[in-house]
Amino acid sequence: MSFWRNFNKEREAAVGCSNYDCAPPVSEAFPEEKDLDRTKSLLEELRSCGIFEDSGELQHRENVVKKLESLYKEWLKETCVSMDVPEVVTDKVGGKIFPFGSYHLGADFKGADIDILCVGPGFVERKEFFTSFYNKLKAQKEVKDLLAIEEAFVPVIKLTYDGIEMDLVYARVNLRSVPEKISLLDDSLLTNLKPECVRSLNGYRVTEEIRRSVPNVSTFQLALRAIKLWAKRRRIYSNKLGFLGGVSWAIMVASICKMYPNASASTVVHKFFQDFSVWTWPRPVLLRTLVYHDKSFAVWNPLDNKADRAHLMPIITPAYPQQNSAFNVSRSTLAIIKEELQRGYAITEDIQEGKEKWAKLFQTSKFTNQYQHYIKLQLTSPTEEKHPEWVGLLESKIRHLVKTLERIEYISRAHVNTESLTAPPTRDGKITTSWLIGLLLDPKVYRPRVFNLYPELKPFRCHVYNLSETTNMTENGVTLWSRYILKENQTWRDPHPGNRVFRPVAPTVRPQTPSAAPCGAVRPAMTGKGWPKPLALKRNQSSVPSTSGPSASASVGPQGTKRPSHPQLETSAKRMRSEGQPTCPVSSPAAEPGSSGPSQSTKRACSSEPETQSKKLKPDLKTPAFTSQTVPADELCDQPSGLSTPAAPVKHNITFKLMRRF
Repeated sequence: MSFWRNFNKEREAAVGCSNYDCAPPVSEAFPEEKDLDRTKSLLEELRSCGIFEDSGELQHRENVVKKLESLYKEWLKETCVSMDVPEVVTDKVGGKIFPFGSYHLGADFKGADIDILCVGPGFVERKEFFTSFYNKLKAQKEVKDLLAIEEAFVPVIKLTYDGIEMDLVYARVNLRSVPEKISLLDDSLLTNLKPECVRSLNGYRVTEEIRRSVPNVSTFQLALRAIKLWAKRRRIYSNKLGFLGGVSWAIMVASICKMYPNASASTVVHKFFQDFSVWTWPRPVLLRTLVYHDKSFAVWNPLDNKADRAHLMPIITPAYPQQNSAFNVSRSTLAIIKEELQRGYAITEDIQEGKEKWAKLFQTSKFTNQYQHYIKLQLTSPTEEKHPEWVGLLESKIRHLVKTLERIEYISRAHVNTESLTAPPTRDGKITTSWLIGLLLDPKVYRPRVFNLYPELKPFRCHVYNLSETTNMTENGVTLWSRYILKENQTWRDPHPGNRVFRPVAPTVRPQTPSAAPCGAVRPAMTGKGWPKPLALKRNQSSVPSTSGPSASASVGPQGTKRPSHPQLETSAKRMRSEGQPTCPVSSPAAEPGSSGPSQSTKRACSSEPETQSKKLKPDLKTPAFTSQTVPADELCDQPSGLSTPAAPVKHNITFKLMRRF
C-alpha cells in the first residue's frame, strides 16, 4: 500500500497531476543516418522471417471483411422482419462491424486471425447472434470450422471464412439503429450496458485508443511487429498461460513511442528493452490518465482495490473502464519476462555498436534444454472434431497449476512452454495435445527427496472436474495424463526454429526393478446416474520400457547434478511395503498415447470461464466407486533418496481419467 501512495505522490510532483497520469516525452531527437540504416536492416530481417503478407493476401483479407459485413447487415434486417419490427426501423437498422486487435493496428502477421466486433441495435439480443446468425454462417459454403462459445468470458463465434480465421464478438448499443459513422469511443455508449457487451466493445475501443496515442503509426507498427516476433520466438507471448498477450505488448511499445516521438523503429526497439529491462514493477504502464466516471464499472485502482494491489505487472488499457491487461502474470512468468527483457537489451546494445545482427534477437529459445525437471500434461480426445475446443478450455486452466506449483518451497520457478504439441490422429481416431512445464528447484531449499506433487495437483484435478461437468468432456471420453520426467528422458525435439516436431526417442528395453510393483487400480464405476466424485484417478498397472539411459540411473539434483549414492537400495522396497505404501511401475514418456508424428498447429478455443478462479471442489474419498486405492501416496516422483545403486528411476504416472457411471 505504501508503494502505491508514494508512487502517486511522485507522479503528482513530476507532472502536476494525480491518478497516475502519463509522463511527458523523454527525448524529441530526430533519427540520425545510422539509426535509419539499422531500421532498414531490421525491416530486412523481419521480411526474411516471412511475417509480412503480399498485396494479394492483404486484398483478400479486406474482401473477406467486406463480405462478412454484408452478411451481418443482411442478418440484422432478417431479424427485424422476424420480430415484426416496423418497416421504417428495419430499413434504417444499419449495423456495422469493426476489426480490432493486431489487424486494426496494422501489426498482424501472415496468416493471423482477424478479430471482429459486430455492433447491433439495442432490441437485438445476444442470444439471436449466437443462434440465428450462427445458423446463417453455417449455411455459407465459405465458412468452415464454425464454433460458438457463448459461455466464455468474452462470448465469441470462431470460424474460418474463405481461408481466413476469424473471431466474432457481439455488442448491442442503446440505439434503435446503428449509423455508419458511429463513434464507439464515446463513453456514454456504455451506459446501462451488460458486462458482456462492455467487454466486447472494449476490444475495439482499446485498440483504437492505442492507435491514436502513438505519434508515428508506421514506426509503431514496425516496432510492434519486431517485439511480437521476439516474444513469440522467446515463448513469452500468451496471456492465457500467464505471460503477455498482444494488447499488453502493444501498450508497452506505444508507451515507448510516446516517450521518443521522433525516433526510428530500430531506436524504439532498443529503448523498449533499455527502459523495461530496468522497470520497477509493479509500477504501472499507462497511455492515458485513469478515468472514474461512476461506480458502474470497476476501474483499476490499487489505492482502493486490494485485488489490484496484488497485480505483479500492471499494464493498463487506455479505454474506459481501464483494466490491467496483464493480471494473469505470476511470480514465475514475471521473472522469465524480466530475464528475456535483459537479454534483449544486451543484444540491442551490441546491435547499436555494430557487434551483432538482428537475427540474434529473434533466435528461438530451446525450452527442452532449459530445465532438468519437467511435468508433462497430455490431453487425449477420441475424435478430432471437438479436440480444439477441449484444448482451449484446458489451456485456460494451466496457469492455475503453475501458480499452485510456485507455492512449493523448493520450486523457485514453474515455466509452461507456450508451444503445445499436437500429434496426428492415431488409427482409432484419437488425437493428443501435450504441454510441458519446466521446474527450477531452489538449491538452498531443495534436499534429496521423493517428488510428491499429488497435493499440489489436487486443485488442478478439481478444476478439470468442474470443467468436465460444464462442458460434457466426460461424455466424449477425454482423458488427461500428467507425469514427471527428467531432461534426459523427455522426447520433444525442436530441430529448426519455428518448426515444432513431435518425435519420440526409440525405447530401450530394461528389466523392471524389484520395487516397481503394480499400483492400485480404479475399481469399475458402479451403476447409477450422475458423475462420480472425485474425478477418477487411474494409475498405469503394467510396467513400461524406459527410454532413459545410464545417466538417469542416479538421482538428480536441482539442475542435473548427480547426488551421492545412498546405501539403502536393498531395503528401501521392503520398507515401503512394510509401511503399506503402494509402489509403482517404471514408466516412460515414450509409451504415452499419441506421442509420435509431426505436430500440427491447433486453433485454441476461448476460455469458457471468467478470469476469476472458481471455488475448488473437495473430493469425496468415501464414494464407493473410488476407494483409498485410487489415491496413491507418492505422485510424480523422481528416484527416492533411499535408492543409490544403478537402477531405473522410479517415475509414477497420473491419469486424470474422466469416467461416467453406467
